Parts: sequence; C-alpha cells; structure tokens
Amino acid sequence: MLAMATLGFAVNFWAWALISPLGPLFRKNGTLGTLSESDVALMVAVPVIVGSLGRIPVGSLTDRFGGRVMLPLITGITIIPVLFLGFFALDSYALILVGGFFLGIAGTSFAVGVPFVNAWFPPERRGFAVGVFGAGMGGTAISALTTVKLFAHLDGKAPFLLVAGVLALYTVAAWLVLRDAPGRVVLTTSLLTRLRTNAALPITWQACLLYAVAFGGYVAFSVYLPAYLKTEYGLSPAGAANRMAGFVVVAVIMRPIGGWLSDRFGPVPVLATGYAVVVVMAGVASSHPPVDSLGAVAFLTMAAALGSGAGATFALVARVTEPARVGGVTGLVGAAGGFGGFVPPLLMGYIYGRTDSYALGLWLLSVTAALTLVLTVTIVRRTAGEHVDA
Repeated sequence: MLAMATLGFAVNFWAWALISPLGPLFRKNGTLGTLSESDVALMVAVPVIVGSLGRIPVGSLTDRFGGRVMLPLITGITIIPVLFLGFFALDSYALILVGGFFLGIAGTSFAVGVPFVNAWFPPERRGFAVGVFGAGMGGTAISALTTVKLFAHLDGKAPFLLVAGVLALYTVAAWLVLRDAPGRVVLTTSLLTRLRTNAALPITWQACLLYAVAFGGYVAFSVYLPAYLKTEYGLSPAGAANRMAGFVVVAVIMRPIGGWLSDRFGPVPVLATGYAVVVVMAGVASSHPPVDSLGAVAFLTMAAALGSGAGATFALVARVTEPARVGGVTGLVGAAGGFGGFVPPLLMGYIYGRTDSYALGLWLLSVTAALTLVLTVTIVRRTAGEHVDA
C-alpha cells in the first residue's frame, strides 16, 4: 500500500510540474509572445496554488471516502488538463493558464496519500512511512529531466501524451490494488463541521506555518529554479532544468530521512536544525556565488534542510493528531505548504523586475526561516511536549 501510494504521488506530481520546465523555453523562443519574468512566474505558480487550496476539501473527503476511492479518482481526472495542455494550449498564454488551473488538481493527491499511509502504520513508524510517501514529490524531478528534452526533440505534445498514458495506467492499477487500512474510522459529520473542527486544533496552525516554509520553500525552488538559473547565471533551459532536478532529488531523499530521524529523536530537533540551515544558506545564495561551486553547495544544502523539514512536519502531525482527523489536518497543512510555494515565485519575479537582482528575495527567505526557527523551539516544542506528557 505504501509503495502504490508513493508511486501515485510521484505520477501526479510529475503531471503537476509539467509547466514549470517549459517556462524559460517559452520565454526564449517567443512562442507565446513577449513574456516578462512576472508572466513566467504566474504561469508556473497557478497549478501550485490550485493544488494547494484544493487539498483542503480533498483531505476531508479522504477522511470520509478513503484513499482507495480518492487516489485513482484524482489521478483519472488529472488526465483531462494534461491532454488539454498538450493539444490545445501550447500556443496561447491564456489557455496555458486555464490548463494550469485544472492541472492543479494533481497537487491535491498529497492530501489523499498522507491519511491513507498513516492509517496503515503504528504511531512509532508513521514518521518514516509518511516520509517515504512524501518522497513521491520526486515526480517533479522526472518532469525536470524529461519535459524539455521531449518537447524540444520529439514534439510539443510528447511530454503531455507520455504523462497522460502513465496517469491512465496508474488509475487502473490503483483501482485494482489499493485497499484502505482495516479498522479505518470513517467520520460522518458534514464537510464544513470537519473543516471547522480541524482548523481549531493548535497543531493545525502550527504545522501550517512550519510546512509553508519547509515544503513551500521546496515547491518554490522546484518550480522557479529553472527561471532563476537562466536569468541569474545565463544557463540554457536544459542546464537549468538538470540542476533543478538535482535540487529535487536531494530534497526527496531527505524527506523520509527527516521522518525517520523524527521517529528516533522527535520532530522538533529535526525541524529546528533544518530551519537553522536555511537561515545560513539562503544568506549565502543571496551573494550570487559561482553556480557550480559554492552556489551548488548552498542550494543543495537548502534542499536537504527543506526536505527533512517537510518530513518532520508530518511526523509531528501524525504524532499529535488522532488518526480519523489526519486527512482533514493534512489538507489544511498541505494547502499552507502549497501556498508557501505559490507566493515566492511571484515575489521573486516582482523583486527582480524592480531591482534586477534576486538578493532581496533570498534574504527574505533567510529571515522567514529564522522566525520559523523561533516558533519551532518555543510554541511547537510545547505542543509536542504536551502530547508526550498526555
């Protein structure tokens, strides 16, 4: 069940990230006319915000209907915007925004998988299990490594056709294989009541802030790094996409490690260490270091910190939330993480347009991580301690 859920998450994230690697290419070849940095930022950010906000109702629906129904349903629906983009939208900026809006549905798969996986494991193993599932975010690396090459060397429709076919295969396999955990508690209260109750839990707003920085930082870099590297360092679209893939791979590897370390030492130390690393490395990156030496170290180290922090956040959620509410809480927290990934690309594009530099944006990341570090070692530590005491 864990392997199938992780595969589904990866496939949906592959689809979710299809537009991001193509942004710099569209800007370079003029296919969509003259695009500003802010235009590209909006194009890659639209699927992120839709996929993030959509996690709120999808997480609660998963508490009601289970991952056995919801994961193949989300995957099957995602085929429609993928084919729309490939066959109807590639020569129109407006249609790409429309397709990207509905492509955001793929991003809601996260809110299905976390409660599904969580229910299959005992509390002392949930951090690692959910971290392994979270490694499915590596689907963005698959997109980074394949989309530009297929688009440039075969046909503009090729990456979309490939992803649609993979989504269709997974939809059928998931429907046949997935089963909800025995003894799963089904909440029968109304969706609005569940949302209100979940939002009132202290862990919800705390984990929202933690995840907005950890996963939001990862998403922001994974969707915007190609544009950043092309503009800041003059890299080719393929070179920028390959380096973005390296960032994603490191974050993916560290996510289950962050969950495992949280099971062993507790989520708070893992989170605090990760945010402290981001404080330092975002400051280093702001100085425009050489891209293949100190710059690579700074971004890859941030990737490791953000990946481990994302894993630790849901280890914390699994530890302090009753299993029947994990889906609803995950939806809210996942939405915050996605929103955290939506804002930075727009902000970075705006800042660059006004200053011809990304330094201020990276310093804002450093300051944000510092404030989150303070939250972690004070209020979050107290919440985690109260649960242990109870």
